[in-house]
Amino acid sequence: MAEQQNGCSPSDCAGCAHADSCGSKPQDMKEPANPFSHINKVIAVVSGKGGVGKSMVTASLARMMRQQGFSVGILDADITGPSIPKMYGLHEKAKGSEQGIFPCEAKDGTRIMSVNLLLENESDPVIWRGPVIAGVVTQFWTDVMWGELDYLFVDMPPGTGDVPLTVFQSLPVDGIVIVTSPQDLVQMIVEKAYHMAEKMNIPVLGIVENYSYLVCPDCGKKISVFGESHIEEVAAGLGIPVLGKMPVDAGLAELVEEERFYEADNRYLEDAVNKI
Repeated sequence: MAEQQNGCSPSDCAGCAHADSCGSKPQDMKEPANPFSHINKVIAVVSGKGGVGKSMVTASLARMMRQQGFSVGILDADITGPSIPKMYGLHEKAKGSEQGIFPCEAKDGTRIMSVNLLLENESDPVIWRGPVIAGVVTQFWTDVMWGELDYLFVDMPPGTGDVPLTVFQSLPVDGIVIVTSPQDLVQMIVEKAYHMAEKMNIPVLGIVENYSYLVCPDCGKKISVFGESHIEEVAAGLGIPVLGKMPVDAGLAELVEEERFYEADNRYLEDAVNKI
């Protein structure tokens, strides 16, 4: 059978409600940004699984860009596990107008939008189904008045479910950074995130490995707490660069606990910032 004009094969189109009307061009599902938002670059930070420090990497990249004088925002798309506002000491409620919602602003000028800034009590659980969560993330793009931003970082939930799919389809993502840790399943987990981005035609900028090592406070020796890293091999196999290796850093963890991440000075990701 002949291939469809839009590049889909018959098997791809089987069961698709739009198979008879998709035409010669792929359907563009991008949502328009709020009229009061003018964003130069959108960078999504993803992980194949939870617990690898994805929010720490997101906040670190945003912080480093702020240190360089860029205007920066963070869209917290991890709706059921939001942590960005607390890292920055934000506990007030976001305010709105007829034109949209204003993001809250951290002490270093980083603009942030998260579901925790909208809940009556920030400790309330978000017990919503996938489509509702995905809809909220889209509204953070269409309804939030981000203003003039050089960079908007999107802190994604782990995995390859509804929300990552919605972000990749609805937002003009310029590239993704994959976050992982040095454990046995790293190759499979990174490949899942990589191939999802590939299928959505989103450039993968590279990989950041978190919890790479621990520096002994007495002798300065690097200790591989979670096993030896194989991230270079994995990255080489996928043809993407390693953008940085972050150790277990008590100083950064302390800033998170004290809600002062706006003071963070994370130099482990300088290559990542240069790539972005």
